[in-house]
Amino acid sequence: MNTLTFSAILLAGGLGAGFLGALSGLGGGVVIVPLLTILFGVDIRYAIGASLVSVIATSSGAAAAYVKEGFSNIRIGMFLEVATTLGALFGAFLAAYIAPNVIAIIFGVVLLTSVYLSFKQKGDFPPPEKPDRIAQHLRLAGSYPVGDGERSYEVGNVTAGFGLMALAGALSGLLGIGSGAVKVLAMDQAMRIPFKVSTTTSNFMIGVTAAASAGIYLHRGYLDPGLAMPVMLGVLAGSMLGARMLMQARVRVLRLVFNLVVLALGIEMILNGAMGKLL
Repeated sequence: MNTLTFSAILLAGGLGAGFLGALSGLGGGVVIVPLLTILFGVDIRYAIGASLVSVIATSSGAAAAYVKEGFSNIRIGMFLEVATTLGALFGAFLAAYIAPNVIAIIFGVVLLTSVYLSFKQKGDFPPPEKPDRIAQHLRLAGSYPVGDGERSYEVGNVTAGFGLMALAGALSGLLGIGSGAVKVLAMDQAMRIPFKVSTTTSNFMIGVTAAASAGIYLHRGYLDPGLAMPVMLGVLAGSMLGARMLMQARVRVLRLVFNLVVLALGIEMILNGAMGKLL
């Protein structure tokens, strides 16, 4: 396969990954890492480096549209980003000391756990019985557009959400996935934030999280421009297209897409890691 063909395939893969990442809040890395490691045999650390660049592109492409439309909660994103950034630096540090097949298995387990937790809930979780005191102090409550106007919501269980965000950041640095799945689940299930607000705020956050760990990968030489550039361009275009479609999408459809794609990729990564194909 020549360089032009390889770049075109990566561009197409990035387009699909960005589209999915914008719709679900995943960040696109859950597609990019398996695509590069399983189909093309790329070392998983270089795949993670390219994925982190694509995650930054996803956030840049989708987040601006979501903020403009009034879906993202910037206060929540900025507050939780403190935890995810610290976690991302820790995860990127660990990546140099863990074998690639072990990273692949961890990657798959995280994705399957995300599917299980998300599959348990069909629609938005009920709002918290009473607002969290920290949320009230930080004025994290907000509203988002619906068909007949604006719908307000409160935020609960901020402490648990903050802890889960630190875990999400560590997984982002270790796996290069942006950890959008964990971010969405933390906001959706722990903090009782509506699903569309969770996915859009996740897209707002993942770029900062990925940038924190991408610097470490760059320093260690795991960012290859030949891989990262076509992936980034494809993801950027796909994320902007996905952002347009999310405005009309139903929560049930988003969850279905989220579950099916992550389930397939999670199983594939575990199998390849267990059989030592990513060594």
